[in-house]
Amino acid sequence: MPKFLHTADWQMGRAFTRFETEDGAALVEARFEAIEKLAQLATEHQCDAVLVAGDVFDAQTVSDRTIRRVFNATQSFSGPWVMLPGNHDAALAESVWTRAERLGAVPGNVHLALQPGVINLEPQKLSILCAPLTQRHTYGDLTEPFTGYESPEGCLRIGLAHGSVQGLLPEEIDSTNPIAPDRAEASRLDYLALGDWHGTKQINERTWYSGTPEPERFRNNEAGNALIVEVSEPGASPKVTCIPTGRYTWHQWRETLSVQSDLEQLLQRLTDLPDSAVVDLRLEGSITLAGEQTLLKALSVAEARFRSLRCERSGLQLAPTDEDIAALKADGYVGEVIENLRQRQEGTQDDAARDALAILAGLLREREQEASQ
Repeated sequence: MPKFLHTADWQMGRAFTRFETEDGAALVEARFEAIEKLAQLATEHQCDAVLVAGDVFDAQTVSDRTIRRVFNATQSFSGPWVMLPGNHDAALAESVWTRAERLGAVPGNVHLALQPGVINLEPQKLSILCAPLTQRHTYGDLTEPFTGYESPEGCLRIGLAHGSVQGLLPEEIDSTNPIAPDRAEASRLDYLALGDWHGTKQINERTWYSGTPEPERFRNNEAGNALIVEVSEPGASPKVTCIPTGRYTWHQWRETLSVQSDLEQLLQRLTDLPDSAVVDLRLEGSITLAGEQTLLKALSVAEARFRSLRCERSGLQLAPTDEDIAALKADGYVGEVIENLRQRQEGTQDDAARDALAILAGLLREREQEASQ
């Protein structure tokens, strides 16, 4: 029974400049580890081939070192790899692929689908119908010629393409590089392996997006997987198994705090996340001074535990309670200043007043702690 691994959207060479240097470097390294894991999975599951449906590289200008490392990472699987250019690494006359060939970096078992056509892996009984992008954007369906492609008798017809299935993905990406939703049926494909949508997604029985093997965005779209596909014979229904491959989990939360239970629930959610989390958190609403102290302590603990945590608190107003004021022992003029800053915040989201209130509260706490020692 022919079996292959379907993956896509490695985006090698992507730089994570929005993160701290240490975190960005770890996220880059995780993408190389993902390729190694794909090779190991293909070997463990006794796959006949690995099909990469576009965007192996994030740009044409990646370094020679990145090119060599990508192909080095495939070594654990000695069977055939078929790599398809996508919109980020289109098969231009001069491209990252031609540079890889000049470098002598491409192993003999890696087939580069730089031209439209068929790559026959007859020992594996696989006929790979390829629709590489030869420019970043196209407005015609490059998979249409699949219908006229011939394949050896007894071989599975597997389509390999990179683009947007029309009418079935969000409108914002349903534009360039279109693919007909009935391509598998129209072209007599046993399976259509797609890339471009970075999450795992089934279009129909024979058409799937594998998604990227290592998440790289704050988007809840089932990223971080590879697909093991088995088809018993030409015309049979494919059996698709989704295998988790991602090392890091990405979370983007937008939370509004108003009462104590909101803060407690947020802190519990942070506690429940794994150490491999990459978190982008934006807080709005209001919080007491005691609540902010609890929040800051929890964020400090989470920052040390997670791969990355970024928290935007500019929309979160400080709302000191009478208990907060009493705890600060801010009487007389200092108490009047705190009350004035509290009033300036209300309804205006005065960032300067918020920051001044936070600083003043911190100084008062430090004074109290020093006095008690």
